[in-house]
Amino acid sequence: MAVVRTPRARWIEEGLRALSQGGPAAVRIESLAKRLGVSKGGFYGHFDDRSALLEEMLDVWEHRSTAEVIEGVERKGGDAMTKGRRAAALTFSDELLTIDLAVRDWARHERPVADRLRRVDERRMGYLRSLLAESCTDEGEVEARCLIAFSVAIGNRLIDVDHGARSRAEVLDSISGWLFTP
Repeated sequence: MAVVRTPRARWIEEGLRALSQGGPAAVRIESLAKRLGVSKGGFYGHFDDRSALLEEMLDVWEHRSTAEVIEGVERKGGDAMTKGRRAAALTFSDELLTIDLAVRDWARHERPVADRLRRVDERRMGYLRSLLAESCTDEGEVEARCLIAFSVAIGNRLIDVDHGARSRAEVLDSISGWLFTP
């Protein structure tokens, strides 16, 4: 009778969950096996070591954060503002943002992770530049708007302030409207 192994994707998903909750130090083979309800022996049928798992986790995060987001946005179409809002919503969804923030923290300590993060951010910014260029012809202004949009998308969840009579969603909607207005 064949032994059923825990699929590779489940190890990666559980690794991403651990990363988002506790950083790279929380991605331990023993802990993941326990969370999956399996022995750690199955891990080595998929990965050579923990480093191989971490690398694949970064591959999955990168693909989801860039290629999948851009493909999803383009598939649904729309004008630049609609695409920009959709891209932000997908890129910085609750699921991806927690991983993104953990990767950003990790990148402060490990150069290869920082290089990967830079590649991801460059791809995201490149896509945003192409969208904003549809409504703004000044390259300097496009760059400023891109940086503001990106900073708001990441920093928004890290800032806890009251907006008076306006909700956070209303303020973000105003920012988005401004960014995509010629």
